[in-house]
Amino acid sequence: MDRSGSGSSTRRGFLSGAVGGALALTTNALSSASEATAAPRGTAGRAARAARRVAVLGGGVAGLTAAHELAERGFHVTVYERKPHGLGGKARSMDVPESARGGRKPLPGEHGFRFIPGIYHNLPDTLRRIPFPGNANGCHDNLVASTEVMLARTGGREDLRFPFETIGTAPPVLTPDSFTRMLIGLLDTAVHIPPHEAAYFVNRLLVYLTSCDARRRETWERVPWWTYLNAARMSYDYQRLLAIGITRNIVATKAEIASTRTVASVVEAFIFNLLGRGADGQPDRVLNLPTNEAWIDPWVTYLRSLGVEFRVGWSVNELKLAGGRITETVVTDPRGVRQLIAADYFVQAMPVEHARKTWDATLRAADPQLARCDKLQTDWMTGIQFYLTEPTPVIHGHVDHIDSPWALTSVGQAQYWKARNFPADYGDGTVADCLSVDISEWDKPGILYGKTAKECTRDEVAREVWAQMKAGLNDTGAAVLRDNTLHSWFLDPAVDGLGTSNPTNDEQLLIHPTGTWFNRPTARTAIPNLFLAGDYVAVDIDLATMEGANEAARRAVNALLDETGSRAERCALLRPYQAPEFEPFKADDAIRHRLGLRNAFDLG
Repeated sequence: MDRSGSGSSTRRGFLSGAVGGALALTTNALSSASEATAAPRGTAGRAARAARRVAVLGGGVAGLTAAHELAERGFHVTVYERKPHGLGGKARSMDVPESARGGRKPLPGEHGFRFIPGIYHNLPDTLRRIPFPGNANGCHDNLVASTEVMLARTGGREDLRFPFETIGTAPPVLTPDSFTRMLIGLLDTAVHIPPHEAAYFVNRLLVYLTSCDARRRETWERVPWWTYLNAARMSYDYQRLLAIGITRNIVATKAEIASTRTVASVVEAFIFNLLGRGADGQPDRVLNLPTNEAWIDPWVTYLRSLGVEFRVGWSVNELKLAGGRITETVVTDPRGVRQLIAADYFVQAMPVEHARKTWDATLRAADPQLARCDKLQTDWMTGIQFYLTEPTPVIHGHVDHIDSPWALTSVGQAQYWKARNFPADYGDGTVADCLSVDISEWDKPGILYGKTAKECTRDEVAREVWAQMKAGLNDTGAAVLRDNTLHSWFLDPAVDGLGTSNPTNDEQLLIHPTGTWFNRPTARTAIPNLFLAGDYVAVDIDLATMEGANEAARRAVNALLDETGSRAERCALLRPYQAPEFEPFKADDAIRHRLGLRNAFDLG
């Protein structure tokens, strides 16, 4: 077995050039839309707006984005974050307690690894506007591209390894025929499913890509991805790779219930990213340092320079409505004392499962979309880090452990942190690498104990995840992961009560069952001084992501500017790429949809 990235031929299915003309990855050039970045705003009108106070409730990506955009437009902003070390929210990195020795930094832990693909546009725009020493493009220059991705199989099945730089040449003009031939060629070479199944899957993608917005919203939003793909009648590999694997590992939702609109929109975006169409960069990018070092800490520093104030350890309990407006917010300060905070405007940038606890019946009656948020669902998708005494970059990219019961995805991080000498800079001097793993399935039995992740203790979770990764990576006899190199592990402290009758997760992820879109609120509420920002708000990227949180914050700020009558420049809203070649087909489909006819390419 060869996992070093060499060109040697093995049964593991290393595809280095085998996909020929199937797809293209161009690392050039940002799209014209993504280049439309907003420079730091000027001081025009700042004095007139200086008295306008905005309370941003939540210090995650949405809250910091809102603070950023508002402060650059002269508003006085205070951010309230409930966790003492919670700025950055689920995106932040965190210190592993009691892990530092000899003047080194603590080992870096995290809720889950950062993944910033080229399909993102709004978040990269923000990253460019966060100063970072020595970087011409701010924190954006701290993004580094992975060169490959691997699907690790178990039970003697071939691993599928995709080196991006050898994927081939895309057709210069997309037509339904060239698109179909291109993807069938890729699937035939790469995933080894029966030819008729590959052709059917590609046809389903073509149907979606040529569907009008109304059909996507009114029809495909209500159809489960599993049903849309006719997965129940297909082979095991079709189900694992194209139905279950995509949904559990990308959108953390079961294929049987996941909205086709959500899943297919993400697949569409990645296809165009691979084709070099309208992308901010390569499909798979990570940060070149632990997240707080590369992004969050410089961001907070920049926001402080703009006058943003931070209140960390302050928990929001309730929003008070009087006279049709939010008059004050009830909070608990770090000492546990109840406080009332007042502001002219409130941007609520809290995760939906926490935000809706602060809305009483009066508030919900004032805006029915708040009540509909009770129908939004969250689930567990949480990370664990394994610290190793030897460098262990399985590949230069992410590994999707496609057959693992707990839907694991992993990445070796030290290989990207070129500015750091891991043993010299972190921990006790013996740790050389960090293998960061996301666990997306917490309700299915594992392979060691026959228990779900929620039923396991923290120690059992760590042993089970390690065993599941070895089952896929060591299954040909080569010891990619060795027990004697395992120094320690760190499981996100937001997860508590594991192995008891009441396991809890304080930082869950919005999931996307069918119909979710209809319950997602807009950033503007019916309450004139309350605005919503978070990955649950209705935005162009129909997925709970940092990109979605960033775009939602931009929409909230624009709505606030409209409410105040501000003349300040509105936040740019950078939309996902749409292929111009498919627009005529979408226009035709809009007519067919109104007439009650199926999509022209839909074989039924």
